[in-house]
Amino acid sequence: MPEICQKCGLIKEICSCDILEKEGTQRIRAYATKKKFKKLVTIIEGIDSSKLEQTSKELKQKRACGGTVKDGMIILQGDHTKQIKKLLVEIGYPEESITVLEGLQ
Repeated sequence: MPEICQKCGLIKEICSCDILEKEGTQRIRAYATKKKFKKLVTIIEGIDSSKLEQTSKELKQKRACGGTVKDGMIILQGDHTKQIKKLLVEIGYPEESITVLEGLQ
């Protein structure tokens, strides 16, 4: 009897779950911008909503800054674009899916 995939219920030979998971990897964008009173903030977009709060907490602790989660984005106080890619890779996000835009947006 052939093996059956636990995710889709099809037999393993025709299952495409692995391919779909790789294609479904979201692009993560990080950039700095100015907000009220010309204060700099770093905005990180594209993180899965189920991991948003935990990722935000870890980034705020590692950068020793304040921040919040709004509208599916992480907003950190200050310009952290030079270090954010390294921190996201340490947390476990794939390096090839992270884009950091240098300079103000």
